[in-house]
Formats: sequence, C-alpha cells, structure tokens
Amino acid sequence: MTQAIDLLIEARWIIPVDPANKVLENHAVAVNKGRIVAILQQSEIFQHFSPREIKPLPHHILIPGLVNLHTHAAMTLLRGLADDLPLMEWLQDHIWPAEAKHVSEAFVHDGSLLACAEMLRGGTTCFNDMYFYPRATAKAALTLGMRAAIGLITLDFPTAYASDADDYFAKGMAVRDEYIDQALLSFCLAPHAPYTVNDRNFIKALTFAEQCDLPLHLHLHETTSELQDSLQQFGVRPLERLRRLGLLSPGLIAAHGVHLNAEEIALLAQHGCSIAHCPSSNLKLASGIAPITALVEKGVNVGLGTDGAASNNRLDMFQEMRLAALLAKGSSGKAQAIGAHQALHMATLGGAKALGLDSEIGSISVGKSADLCALNINDIALSPCYDPASLLVYSAGREFVSDVWVAGKNRVADGQLLGVHEIELIHLASLWQNLVCPRTV
Repeated sequence: MTQAIDLLIEARWIIPVDPANKVLENHAVAVNKGRIVAILQQSEIFQHFSPREIKPLPHHILIPGLVNLHTHAAMTLLRGLADDLPLMEWLQDHIWPAEAKHVSEAFVHDGSLLACAEMLRGGTTCFNDMYFYPRATAKAALTLGMRAAIGLITLDFPTAYASDADDYFAKGMAVRDEYIDQALLSFCLAPHAPYTVNDRNFIKALTFAEQCDLPLHLHLHETTSELQDSLQQFGVRPLERLRRLGLLSPGLIAAHGVHLNAEEIALLAQHGCSIAHCPSSNLKLASGIAPITALVEKGVNVGLGTDGAASNNRLDMFQEMRLAALLAKGSSGKAQAIGAHQALHMATLGGAKALGLDSEIGSISVGKSADLCALNINDIALSPCYDPASLLVYSAGREFVSDVWVAGKNRVADGQLLGVHEIELIHLASLWQNLVCPRTV
C-alpha cells in the first residue's frame, strides 16, 4: 500500500548539499505536511507514494532554499540613495540622517515586504535580519510566508525606535516573546557593532543570548578604520575585545570579517564562530576582500549574506555565490579555492548552521523542512550543462528561479510571486521614494 503525500517534485537534477559534492539525476522529493519524507529515483515513485500534487521539473535544478545570513531588509527603501562612498561617510552623512528622518514601523514593514518579495523571487527562503522595529520585519516575513531570523538590535545611542540600550533590549525581547510560537521565525540578539555598543551592553546581550539560547549577530572587522579606532579606544582590536568579554562561541555570527589576521582566524575556529561573508557589499563600500579561503581552510563556518540593499544594491544570493568563489580564487591565487559545491554550501547549510537551524533547513534531507528552490536551465545562456553545480554558481542567476517552497508551501510558481501583487509593491516603493527624496521636477 502506498503512502498518501501532499507533494512530489520531480527534477532533472537535485543538489542536496548534504552529502557534499553530490548531484542526483532524475530523482524526486516527496513532501508531506511541509517536510521531506523521501528522496528517490523517479522510477520508484509510485511504488511508495500517492501524491496529491505532482510538480514536474524536467529542465530544472532543485536546490535547498538559500539562506541570506546578513541583511537589513527594510533598507531596501534606501536602495541607491547614496552610492560610491566609503562606509563611515555613507553611514554618517547619508544613511543615518535619512533613517533618523524616515524610519518608522510603517517604513520597516513596507521595506521588509519589498525585500522579502525580492529575496523569494531570487530563491532565498530564509534571511537573518538586523534593523529597527523588528516586529514590523516579522510581520512582513509572515505575510509572504518566508522564514526569518529576526535580529533584536541594540545600540548605545537613541533612535526613533528606542531611547537607550535598556529600551532596545526590552522591546526586542517583547517581540521575541510575542512571536516565539511562529514556526517560520527565530531570533538573534543583534548588538550592532563594536563601534556602537559599549562593554556593558555587549555583556547584557550575551546574558540574554545565553538565557534564551539565541545566536549573537553583529558587524565585525569590516573596515580598517574600525580596527584603528578600537586600538585607540580600547588598546586591542575588536575581536580581542569581544574575546575578553566572553562573546566568542558557536553562537556568534560575525558579519563581514574582512580584516582578520591568522591569529584571529584561528581564534574564530577555536571557538566555533561563524562568518557572514558579504562580498558585494564589501567591494562596493571598498571595505576589502575577506580572507575566506583561509577561514574555510581553518574550519571556520562561513555563510553568505547580501547586507542591505542600500549598500549592495541587490538581495541576490546567486550573485554572492559567484563573487565568493571568484574572489577566493583571485585573492588566494588558488584556482581550486571555494569550488561551486562549497559556494552553494555557504549559501545554504553554512547559513543554516550559523543560525542553529541546520537540523531544520539548509539541505535537501529526509526529515527537514521542504524549503526548496528550482531553476529552469532550459535557456541558451545556460547551455550546455556538463556540471549542474558549476552551472548553478558560475552561469545561472536569480532570473532563472522558477519555483520556491517554504515549509512545503509554494511561494513562487513558474516565476510568479504568490501572496502579493508585485505592482502594488512597486507602487509602495514609489511612495516611499517620494518621501525620502522628493522629486523637484
């Protein structure tokens, strides 16, 4: 007797990510109640299952949903506002003033909704966020049925969102308590950066993280000026300061990590920390090129992030995979550095592991949530296909994403975003553009 299941996805190729370096040809993924119950050859399907729905993908590659390990979703509404500037000038003279004037619950909700739509259409099923008004980000993600790790941000200085660090903590933990039963949401303590958070507030963030078993997500070693300022103020580089405060652990997600020496890489490996590698943003802000080859060789877990659309300017994980692989080769002088399978691992299971979600997402594995992404490669720009993994990382782009599922529910079908009208989102973005930067003609 066969088992009734909700969905059967038949794909030309499946790259499960775990086990590593494996490609399955003419296989199918059986999904029931949002979870993967089997991966088997297509010829064996009807011996075991009676699917209510069959999704044939005859010219497609099926991969796990992509995990964006570092972003600021709402900043999509600031995309292109102040380009071609170094980080601190970009922040202090343009981004922070714009945020002070415009950021609100509505701004964050609408910007996050726009970001979620862009990410889903590009095959991203989970994102790790850090921004103000985290409740609004959570609502936007749930509206589109997207998985999100909501950052509970902390800064030393007041904003429209919170008056001081204690207020940030109180509001963040209230959001966590409110949404703790939402299966698609998880949470991170998010002390912004060593240059915006003092020792007392880092220790308080660590205390909350340990009590609630949450990751710590922060910016670290992004620019040379950050290192110089830390040496001048604290007498040590930022990572050493964090080590002395007790923040280094498998729960630490350090965004960027551009300027790390050999001793610091070894320290990250020793403590099981993760790096959120953001190659596009690092290049655009002229922050530098992170030593990803050395990090991986030492066993540091690396995931990929886009950063916010204000500094990238795309929430495009396919672009990040390709850049991560190419920059690793160019900067290390090793053509074999960060191959296609490794880049895909960073964009999926690496990010999931950093978030503590690797038992739930990040690979196409029996028992895991059916967070999946399919690309239609029946296109002259993707022909011929000798190696599906190589094609995926070096040739394909987000424009080839055809279908996306989160927890077994279809969120993108045949290239069309479900659950929201795209023209309405474009109109919403236009309204905010006129508020942030009114047209003079």
